[in-house]
Amino acid sequence: MAKNSVDEDLKLSGSFQSDMQYLNRMLAVDTNFDVVYRIIYIGGREACMYFMDGFCKDDTMQKLLQYFMDMKPEDFPENAHEMSKQGIPYVEVDLEDQWENIIYSVLSGVFILLVDGYDKALLIDARTYPARSVEEPEKDKVMRGSKDGFVETVVFNTALIRRRIRSTDLRMKMMKAGDYSQTDIVLCYMDSRVNHKFLAEVEEKIKNIQVDALTMNQESLAECLYDRHWFNPFPKFKYSERPDTAAAQVLEGNLVILVDNSPSAMILPTTAFDVVEEADDYYFPPVTGTYLRLTRFLIAILTYIMTPTFLLLMDHPQWIPESFSFIMLKEPPNVPLLWQFLILELAIDGLRLASVNTPNMLSTPLSVMAALVLGEFSVNSGWFSSEVMLYMAFVAIANYTQANYEMGYALKFMRILNLILTAIFGLAGYVAGILIFLLSLSCNKTVSHTSYLYPLFPFDWTKLKNRLIRRRLPGSLQKRG
Repeated sequence: MAKNSVDEDLKLSGSFQSDMQYLNRMLAVDTNFDVVYRIIYIGGREACMYFMDGFCKDDTMQKLLQYFMDMKPEDFPENAHEMSKQGIPYVEVDLEDQWENIIYSVLSGVFILLVDGYDKALLIDARTYPARSVEEPEKDKVMRGSKDGFVETVVFNTALIRRRIRSTDLRMKMMKAGDYSQTDIVLCYMDSRVNHKFLAEVEEKIKNIQVDALTMNQESLAECLYDRHWFNPFPKFKYSERPDTAAAQVLEGNLVILVDNSPSAMILPTTAFDVVEEADDYYFPPVTGTYLRLTRFLIAILTYIMTPTFLLLMDHPQWIPESFSFIMLKEPPNVPLLWQFLILELAIDGLRLASVNTPNMLSTPLSVMAALVLGEFSVNSGWFSSEVMLYMAFVAIANYTQANYEMGYALKFMRILNLILTAIFGLAGYVAGILIFLLSLSCNKTVSHTSYLYPLFPFDWTKLKNRLIRRRLPGSLQKRG
């Protein structure tokens, strides 16, 4: 139902027959098989109920109907307000006279009841959404810690955060976007810690979103919230499927956005240090957490710099110390090194896409075949050098140390750019590639218009130390005075 197809100021007329006919026409009950409506008599009065098949609990509907049909005319309330207080044995009951809100409610799964003589509709929120069970997410796994994860139902996701933050300061603000989808969006934040200026800016942007639907859920919302530059691939948002991570970010004063039908939380504002942080850093003792964090930083740098450095040294073998002469190519390459690296970069993404679409029963034999064909045979055929295969294998595996896919692809694009510049301009191109990489980071801004490299730039040693070293008490758990 389009948002603009119903006049925002249009109210119930008070005439039962005309109101029922209008709602039947707007919901196209003769065409939509899943729109259920039924005319019944309650306390001697004519009434009509509407709900979406599959969204309402059958046992609850049965109990309500039984209660309604047992009502006697002398006990029947005179108006909708008294009916909601005395005549409906259910917790979540509301009154509404605006057609826009009534139609939105019924399409969201709310049970609607129109009663002859009442000037308002009764909204009974007895809905239940199809949902999978709460389980550990496939992507954001941890070696130790809680094993629950977000699901596609936004109410369940808010409950997972509420379970961890039992504070009256926690706010869950519901909004919606999309003229046709009317997608539910929840802003989750601590009222005393969030940046209210930034919060108001995000709310205003969500209200002004002019799209038919958020077809890709959070990614559609992210593109509406931030008009990013196509040439800067570094992510402006952090996504997490873990409720403990989202709760920690809320306590840090960040804003967490939950979108219905999406099993992850969008965290903003996000810096480069936020992106590479993981829950495992806090589920281990400080020494182990610091080691894991620094290892992740080091591997991220190596995935960017390893192949361009190897290409540069192969073009200038005189720069290689004698003790490292073993890294030299054993045989002259048949295909230029640059093309070998570029082909393998493409092949790795091809294998990744193939693994997503491969049936589970075929994953093992196809993995063995891919290892043989792309490993041994590709080297023996002369297409690739064994050294190139080794370094690209490290890069492919090391990319998975980065939980954030967007950051992994950002490093990949910068690595390819550096490879091309190094192959064309040599040392000058290698240095230029690194400068472009650093400028892309330093000139980047978060969605809250702050530095992407804070606290490194502008420099704040105390906060930078907390980012690099896992402290005994993380900032999200320290009591703020």
